[in-house]
Amino acid sequence: MRSLPPEGGVGDVPDSPSVAIIVVAAGSGTRLAQSSPKAFVEVAGRSILAHSLQAVFGLSEPAQVIVVAPAELVTRARQIARGVAGVASAYVTVVAGGSTRQESVAAGLAALATSVQIVLVHDAARAFTPTEQFERVIAAVRSSDAGVVPGLPVTDTIKRTDAAPDGQTLVAETVDRSQLAAVQTPQGFPAADLVAAYAAATEDFTDDAAVFAAANHPVTLVIGDADAFKITTPWDLRRAEVLAAPTVTSTSVGDLRSGLGIDVHAFDDASPLWLGGVYWPGERGLSGHSDGDVVAHAVCDALLSAAGLGDIGSRFGTADPRFANAHGDVFLTSTVAMLADAGYQTQNVSVQVVGNSPRIGPRRAEIEARLSTLVAAPVSISATTSDFLGFTGRGEGIAVIATALVQRVP
Repeated sequence: MRSLPPEGGVGDVPDSPSVAIIVVAAGSGTRLAQSSPKAFVEVAGRSILAHSLQAVFGLSEPAQVIVVAPAELVTRARQIARGVAGVASAYVTVVAGGSTRQESVAAGLAALATSVQIVLVHDAARAFTPTEQFERVIAAVRSSDAGVVPGLPVTDTIKRTDAAPDGQTLVAETVDRSQLAAVQTPQGFPAADLVAAYAAATEDFTDDAAVFAAANHPVTLVIGDADAFKITTPWDLRRAEVLAAPTVTSTSVGDLRSGLGIDVHAFDDASPLWLGGVYWPGERGLSGHSDGDVVAHAVCDALLSAAGLGDIGSRFGTADPRFANAHGDVFLTSTVAMLADAGYQTQNVSVQVVGNSPRIGPRRAEIEARLSTLVAAPVSISATTSDFLGFTGRGEGIAVIATALVQRVP
């Protein structure tokens, strides 16, 4: 294991994550009967790879994400992965795969960061695997220090068959299904042990757990999920289209979601004032890790809240030096991109500024035009005072409340 090379796409992984997820997207998918390799076929307007990565970036802890793609589609895969990752793009590496799945996984293992202790291998074709399944596998590897695979009990009656001399297929016996499980991905392992197992492998195996077990390491099973089915045939692709399609009601109300954002910043006489995406010469500035644009930050929180994507603190942490002194438009454009990747479109935003100064009225139209451009939707802004009550009334800072309405789009 090593630090990532610049050609991997990003340089060293930030925060030294202990977990890595290798997303295998190098297969041709001939049974799917599509013109593009399987991971790049679209389902409801997004590639299978994008759908698969959506759950990965929903993890509660940072992880290195290694996408293994066909050599001729590495650039395209990097664009897709960075689009889904948004501000977490520094965690993404994209490498070219090999002629077999085992060679592709080995290529992913070669790109592991030195900090990684647990590695998950996931088939991009299982595009709707929920984030909870990734979390479940990670937790099981941590607690057992063994290989872990998710699986579901086999519910069909299973028959072992033999070929008859006349070409017919004969049923030889009924297999006890109580001892069987249909295995899914991601499959998780202690990283060093999996790397060693791959280095020692002398034959091709059907999955990573088999490689791991061949090196005399134990493998345990955790419960899987029905949504983690593998897109293999045209029927599977149609099933995926149904699963990805938004629920539409006659009034489309089910597609609408609202969000609330509140932010507060204290005045800082040493800083310039940026408010609502515009500069205010001669006015007291606001303190903050960035430019302190309390309006922009509240709007970001409202949009993220509406789309169920967390909040500005979790998406743009103050510990990240990239956002030191960044203007509000940086956060707004990144937030809008995150919503688009998650399948949401902003319908409108309403902002209420609470403070004694500056006076919003004279520049209301300018602020509304600027914010409407940044979020690609109508934005209205109003202002009030708190009648000399509280910190805003004492002139210590500004508070902003924002609401947003977003719509799930197909």
